Amino acid sequence: MEDVRVAAVVMQSVVGRTSDNLVRIEAIVREAAAQGVQLICFPEASITGYSIQETISAYAEPIPGPSSDALVDLSKLTGLTILSGLIESGERGRLFISHIVTSPDGLGDVYRKLHLAPNEEKIYNHGDGIPTYRFGKMTFGIELCYDTHFPELTTILALRGVEVLFLPFASPRETSKEKQERWMRYLSARAYDNSVFVVACNQLGYYNADGAFPGIAFVLDPKGQIVAEASGDGERIIIADLSASDLERVRGREMGFFLSRRRPEIYGELLESPVVNEFI
Repeated sequence: MEDVRVAAVVMQSVVGRTSDNLVRIEAIVREAAAQGVQLICFPEASITGYSIQETISAYAEPIPGPSSDALVDLSKLTGLTILSGLIESGERGRLFISHIVTSPDGLGDVYRKLHLAPNEEKIYNHGDGIPTYRFGKMTFGIELCYDTHFPELTTILALRGVEVLFLPFASPRETSKEKQERWMRYLSARAYDNSVFVVACNQLGYYNADGAFPGIAFVLDPKGQIVAEASGDGERIIIADLSASDLERVRGREMGFFLSRRRPEIYGELLESPVVNEFI
């Protein structure tokens, strides 16, 4: 890994207002570039907005497509690597919740959400790939919202060399304080158990009659401790300098880098179907 300055964005993305959302993304990217940011992460579905209504299909896009092309141009203009989300229209009209990575070199592999929440399965399709990405000498990965509840995924990414994990969310309900407390219960474990930096950010604003997205973002170090955070009202950017020496310090400790002590030969049950116990 090498030192890198990253940004995580709390942003309100309105469903169906793709052009307006892209204008806002561009303004935020330019602001981040002026502060020396090298890699910036936007929330889940930040381009098209997030919805679990079938009407979202009217705003889905292919990849490559107009939005990904616009973001490649923005990356080339600013020099930033940009992680942003949209509803993807795949083959035969299949819909995916996807995140794209654009850089001055072009469009990277598309990440399609692997684990869908129960209320998403009626509309969207599961992805089946676990891509990793390179930024200079740093390797990073992506998990989208519900994906983060499955610790095996983070371990696979860490075993594939991931040092920084980006977690874009469109997670509604709860206050920002409640959301942060809940996220910290398990996201800090993802960082700590796998010795990776974690960069998480959420959408902001109206969701549906059940509530709104509480704007929250934070960055965790490889020990699961907060190094930057933001919550409350209004869009915002948090910026953090991720230090290669901090990662090396953790992974260089024999008692602190747990991945090196794994015993996969005894984990066969992970590949089996879960046993459902019936209680009388």
